[in-house]
Amino acid sequence: MRSSAILLILLFIGITFSASAQGPKVLVVTAHPDDETGFSVSLFKITHELKGIVDMAVMTDGGGGFADSQLGAMYYGLNLTDSLVARTHLPLIRKQEILDAAKIMGLRNIYFMEQPDDWYTLDPKPYISGKNWDIPFVEKRLDLILAERQYDFVITMLPHAGQHGHHKTAVLLALRAVQRFKGPHKPIIIAGSPLSANSKPVDFNMLEGFPETKIKENAPTFTLNRAFRFKENDKVSYKIVADWVIAAYKSQGAIQENGIHKTDFEVYRYFDINDTQGISQVRDLFQQLANSGFAAPK
Repeated sequence: MRSSAILLILLFIGITFSASAQGPKVLVVTAHPDDETGFSVSLFKITHELKGIVDMAVMTDGGGGFADSQLGAMYYGLNLTDSLVARTHLPLIRKQEILDAAKIMGLRNIYFMEQPDDWYTLDPKPYISGKNWDIPFVEKRLDLILAERQYDFVITMLPHAGQHGHHKTAVLLALRAVQRFKGPHKPIIIAGSPLSANSKPVDFNMLEGFPETKIKENAPTFTLNRAFRFKENDKVSYKIVADWVIAAYKSQGAIQENGIHKTDFEVYRYFDINDTQGISQVRDLFQQLANSGFAAPK
């Protein structure tokens, strides 16, 4: 009888420890397969080093991403630079690419919203208005995902004026889903953007016309350093992980060459719709990321 009681106590302690040892739960909301490459190292470190959970919700089918697919066309044996061929084949190709990238980052699940990746524009209005995208469908799915999965954090891109209209709309959908969330465990939503060492951060306070995108005044920014060299031999950095992820996207030539490949830092900003008290939770998360795995020298 006594041994059974001890066993039950040990089992309870084990369950409690397991629950307390669980890392952060994160939902990433993006517009296209490959948008997450700007914060891929944070996601990798959350899943592999903090033992957290990361899911992703992707708004479009990716069928419009054919402008820089010349090499991908040879790789896949399809004329992907032709819009008709691309829109027929790219949605499946890019799903496979993001699944390959997800394995590297350690993602648990991807929710595909299947909205049309129609054309390039800076204007989010045709999408967030429901003209070009089925907004009620996406909102219903996001509400259900947030309610069922109980995330600690939601990560989006930074919706600055120069962003693609699809990117801006994905951010707006995420922000509005967090605003609608009912319950005691509202997730904290932050915006990530890549930065090279020789560049200045994007100057951003709010996307004009969309007050929900306002960044909280006087809130700090949070930075993850991808580029520091591991002290064991000074030859390796976390930028290698980012390169693994980028390499999964064979159909998307531009991201191999552009600033994402050269990213040294991932910079995150705190949206105003969050409570001020949540700043300490985000600070704790980035302190854990800085101290986990191969930590930079103090």
